[in-house]
Amino acid sequence: MKNKHIKTLRSLFAHPISGNIKWSDIEALLLSLGAEIEERAGSRVAVFLFDEMYVFHRPHPTPNTDKGAVAAVRDWLKRNGVTV
Repeated sequence: MKNKHIKTLRSLFAHPISGNIKWSDIEALLLSLGAEIEERAGSRVAVFLFDEMYVFHRPHPTPNTDKGAVAAVRDWLKRNGVTV
């Protein structure tokens, strides 16, 4: 895992939840963990990882992911044994 991905992972697990994590950094982290990302209708993206599929809304017009999505990604990673 690259240092950039480790930095993103630390940001995801930071308390309080950060609202300044770019979605592109989260996507890069998920890809490094072996995820497949598929474009869906509108701004939705399906992420296939850990034999599960989650659908997220890609933020716009700003690149920053909202706190609810950050919490959802963090909880998903935590449930599947990914930690800092």
